[in-house]
Amino acid sequence: MAHNLEQGKPVSKLISIVIDNYNYGRFLPDAIDSALNQTYPNIEVIVVDDGSTDHSHQVMASYGKKIKTVYKANGGQESAVNAGFAQACGELVMFLDADDKLLLDTAQRVYQAVEANPKLAKVQYRMEVIDGEGKPTGVQVPPPHIPLPSGDLRRQILTFAGDMPIVAFSGNAYKRAALQHIFPIPTHLFNNAPDHFMCNVVCLFGEVETLDSVGAYYRIHGANNYTQPFVNLPRLRREIGHQTAMRSHVAKYAQMLGLPNAPATGDDILPVSAISYRMISLKLEPNQHPIPTDTVSKLCGLGLKAAARRFDVSPFMRLFFRGWFMAMWAAPKPMAHWLAEMMLFPDKRPNLINDTFGKGQRARA
Repeated sequence: MAHNLEQGKPVSKLISIVIDNYNYGRFLPDAIDSALNQTYPNIEVIVVDDGSTDHSHQVMASYGKKIKTVYKANGGQESAVNAGFAQACGELVMFLDADDKLLLDTAQRVYQAVEANPKLAKVQYRMEVIDGEGKPTGVQVPPPHIPLPSGDLRRQILTFAGDMPIVAFSGNAYKRAALQHIFPIPTHLFNNAPDHFMCNVVCLFGEVETLDSVGAYYRIHGANNYTQPFVNLPRLRREIGHQTAMRSHVAKYAQMLGLPNAPATGDDILPVSAISYRMISLKLEPNQHPIPTDTVSKLCGLGLKAAARRFDVSPFMRLFFRGWFMAMWAAPKPMAHWLAEMMLFPDKRPNLINDTFGKGQRARA
């Protein structure tokens, strides 16, 4: 159901579904239809085209007044999300990549969750992976064995933002009142990965709830396959930049809110994941490492400190993290590559390690 509403004024009980698109015309009808056909009746669908050169404009035009459309020059996903949010009128806002799609009852379940708990800033849900043809693969992201946190997560965010498992872009719905504090998203820091910023920073403005079943389909195809089971150092270096920028914003907003124990800077937030990425980058490609002040000894010390602060995992897992950083400190390059795979990909760990420490905890990659 489409609504012709005055821009920017929140409407009670309305859910805005913002779809961002760039050259995904072949998938776009699935995304739009999944939004328009929600069982929750009070929906507006906003489709933002970020300068596509394929037939996306024709697809969007075919829906007429059923959707709101935004056409803009190519500026990246963050700019598209900002443009969509600027047009959204709902008190709840769901985001959807154009190559993904929603289960038809997801908006209804999101609304019920927020009605039951007014303190929520975000509702998240796992996604079922489908292939380019829309066929289920039997995989979920995040995998079911990785617990997704719920509740007041401010302590975790202020201590080790970046370590908590998050759901990718299409697996999140937000309270508009929370998003208004953090929009527009910086467009030059996150390199088409707005979930790094949104999923962490928004936790400072309210609680989080995880739905108990899948809420969206996440499409894996040749143009977006970020699930390769090997150490992708260029991607790891981008992740280091994303996490550094995200932690800086967490510190800024925590100070703005006057939260107890707000970090003075992003460097006071110590995630095992980001430090392990820096260690892997420095050990395997030191000439390409993006932080010139890093040394192996410095990162080992930070890693040991970060591991000790992980109050959310078992003592055995903290021991694994500590052992990993000490092993990386001393490891020659071939062994360091093996250790990097162990940290990034639990399925590649020897059975003895997974049996002892568990495979659900890892550096998020």
